[in-house]
Amino acid sequence: MVTKKAESALAAVDVALSELVEGEKKWAATSLPDRRALLDRVRELTGRHAQEWVDAAVGIKGLDASSPLVGEEWISGPYVMAAGLGALAKTLDVLARGESPLHNASFGVAGDRITVDVLPASPFDALLLNGFSAQVWLQRGVSSAAAKANAGLAQLDPSRTQGIGAVLGAGNITSIAPLDVLYELIAHNRVVALKLNPITDPMLPVFTEILAPLIELGAVRLLTGGAEVGGYLIDNDLVDHVHMTGSARTHDAIVWGTDAEAAERKLAGTPKLDKPVTSELGGVSPTIVLPGDWSAADIGYQAEHVATQRLHNGGYNCVAAQALIISADWAQKDQFLAALRDALAKAPARRAYYPGSDDRVARAFESYPGAERLGPSGERLLVTGVVPSPVEPLLAEEYFAPVLGVVELPGTGTEFTYAAARAANEAFVGTLGVNVIAAPATISELGTAFDEMIEDLRYGTVAINAWTGVGYLTPTASWGAFPGHTVDDVQSGIGVVHNAWLIDRVERTVVRGPFRPAPRSLLRGELAISPKPPWFVGNKTAASTGRLLAGFGANPGWLRLPQIFASALRG
Repeated sequence: MVTKKAESALAAVDVALSELVEGEKKWAATSLPDRRALLDRVRELTGRHAQEWVDAAVGIKGLDASSPLVGEEWISGPYVMAAGLGALAKTLDVLARGESPLHNASFGVAGDRITVDVLPASPFDALLLNGFSAQVWLQRGVSSAAAKANAGLAQLDPSRTQGIGAVLGAGNITSIAPLDVLYELIAHNRVVALKLNPITDPMLPVFTEILAPLIELGAVRLLTGGAEVGGYLIDNDLVDHVHMTGSARTHDAIVWGTDAEAAERKLAGTPKLDKPVTSELGGVSPTIVLPGDWSAADIGYQAEHVATQRLHNGGYNCVAAQALIISADWAQKDQFLAALRDALAKAPARRAYYPGSDDRVARAFESYPGAERLGPSGERLLVTGVVPSPVEPLLAEEYFAPVLGVVELPGTGTEFTYAAARAANEAFVGTLGVNVIAAPATISELGTAFDEMIEDLRYGTVAINAWTGVGYLTPTASWGAFPGHTVDDVQSGIGVVHNAWLIDRVERTVVRGPFRPAPRSLLRGELAISPKPPWFVGNKTAASTGRLLAGFGANPGWLRLPQIFASALRG
C-alpha cells in the first residue's frame, strides 16, 4: 500500500516536471548575458549562506563544530561551489562576446595528445595554489583548433535546449549535487530536477536559498525522497536524460533493474532504463609510491598525505585511495609504512556517518583477518600483503570506508614504474583517479619512463604529488572516469562534470603538486610556496582557512589574501 507521504512525494515529482516543461521555454529564451547574471547571483547567495551550508553538513556528519575537520566542509562545499560558479560565469561572458573559452588558453603536448593548461587559471590561483598545476588532456586526434572551436558545448547554441535532466544526488560531498545541476544546465543546456540523496536532505533549505534564481526562473527543481521517488522520477516520460553519482552497483540496479530478469536484460543489451545515462561512480583508487631517497621529514609528510587520501571525509569519497602500490625493494619501505601506520592511527576521530560503513569494514576484516586495526576505536584497517589481481577482494570492490590496502611489487626504477602502472590498470576496478608520489629527483632520473607511465595510466584524473581531490576542487578541470565505459561495463562512469571552460572530447586531467611543503620546498629547490594543504586531515587551521577560502570564492579580492595566507601558514 502506498502511504500518503509517498503519494505526496510522487505528486511533487509530477508538479516539478510539469513546471520544468514551462521552465525550459524560459531558459531557452534567456540570453547568455542574463544566464551569466543568474550564475553571479547564485554565487553571491552561496557566499551569503555558506555558514548555513557548513552547519547543515556538520550536522549530517556528526562533526564537532570546533574541530579542524570542519574545514573539509568549507572547502568541499561552498568554496568549490562558488569557484565553479565564477568560472562558468566567465565562460558565458566570453561566449557572449563571440569568443572561445579557450581563446587565451595555453596548449601543450603529452605524447600524441594535445593538452590545455587549466590551473592556474588566474593570478589568484597562482598565489593560492602556488606550485600546483593542472592540464586537461584531449582525446587522441583532437587538435587545438578543434578544441577552441568546440569549447562551449551546448552554450554555443543556447536557444536549443535539450529537455529535462534528472540528477540523482550524492550522499557524501555536499557540493556534488549542485555542481552536477550546473553542469547539466550549462554544458548540456537541460533544465534539471535534482533528487537529493536522503542522507543530505538537511541540505534542502540551504540549496533552496542558494539556487533560488534558477528555481524562480523554472530551470531547476529540488526533490527529496527515497528510491521509490528516484525511480518514479527517472522513469517519467518527461525526463530526457539521467545523471547519477554513486556506486557501479547502484548504477546497474537503476539501469538494468534488480528483479530476476535483470541479468537477461544486461545480456540482451535491453536496459530497463531506456534513456541516456551519465554517471560518476567511484572505484578502487590506487596511490603509487615511487621509491627514492627521502628525508625523515619527506616520509612523515607523504605518510600524512596518503592518510588524507584515505581518511578525508571519513573515507567516504569516490576517489579515496584504497590501496597503496609500493616497491618491495625500496630501502625505505618499512620506514614509510611505519609512518603511514602512525598517520592513520593519529588522524582525528570522527563518526562513521555514512550508512553501512561499519558493515563494510567488518566485511573487509573477514576477508583479511590479519588486518591491523588503527585509530581511536580500531575503526581503520590497514591490510598488507594484498595481491595485485582483479579478483582480490580489496581491489575488486570499493569499500567506501576507512580501509587501506598495501600492494608490494618487486623492483625499483623503470622496472617498478612500469609494473605499478600495469597493476593500476589491470588489477583495480574503476578508472576515476590515481595518485603518484615521487621525489623530484626520482622523476628526473626516470625521464621518459615517468612520462610514459603517466600516459599509460587509464584514469580520469591523475595526480602527481597531489591528491586527485585537487582535480575535484579545480573548476576548469574535468572530473569523471576515463572515457570508453558503457552502461553494461560502467566501471567509474560515463561522461565528465565540472569542466568550466566547457571543453569537448576530454580524456583526462593531470594534476601536479609540490613534493614538499614550504619552506622545505624552497630549501630543496622546488619553486613552490604552498604550506601544508588545508585539506590534510592533520591540518590544525583547516577550519579557519576553509572559511576564508569560501569567502574568497564567493567574492575574490586581493585584500582577502593576507588572512588566508596567515591561516594557511599556521596549519
